[in-house]
Parts: sequence; C-alpha cells; structure tokens
Amino acid sequence: MSTVPTIGRIVHYTLSEDDAKRINKRRDDAIATAHEHKMNPEATGKQVHFGNRVNEGDVFPMMIVRCWGTTPESSVNGQVFLDGNDVFWATSVSVGEGPRRFVWPQAPRA
Repeated sequence: MSTVPTIGRIVHYTLSEDDAKRINKRRDDAIATAHEHKMNPEATGKQVHFGNRVNEGDVFPMMIVRCWGTTPESSVNGQVFLDGNDVFWATSVSVGEGPRRFVWPQAPRA
C-alpha cells in the first residue's frame, strides 16, 4: 500500500545539482555582504543565509506544504530544512529515488 502525500508530513528530499548551486550561491552572497548587515543594526526584514555547504545528492527533511493531487504519485511543494538558518522551497517534487525527488522515511530498526 502506497502513502498519499498530505500537508504537514515530513519526507526525505534529495538535492539536485541546481538546488545545491542555488543554495550555495545564496549563502556565498550572504557571507560576501555580511558587513553591510552589521553596519546597519536598524535594518529589518532581511534574512542572511548561513549554513554548511550542500552538494547534489545530499538528503534533508522536507515538510510538505502543498499537494498537487490525492494519489500516492501526486507531486508536492515543500520546505526543505537545511543545515543552517534557512530553508529551501522545493516545488512540484515527485516521489522516487534520486535528485529532486522525495522518499518516505524508513522506520527505525530495533
């Protein structure tokens, strides 16, 4: 029996090469301009993205925030929780193995 994705569920998301490039660029840009944020303590609303580098194939937890159907094969949008202070928004992701895919977590072994 296959699981139907629903909002609020946690799955495992595998980063693609493009995902990793986008995340690392965001973080590199944040480091390069960090001095600007320190010089203006009154500034609000900006998020400076800091965290460990990511690579294609890295797996992170993703919370499903939108489902595009009601079958086990339905695509989803989700917030990928990275190893840092930011998240990555993954859209139209399908279930399956490999980059830009999600899988259901395995039950812990006893």
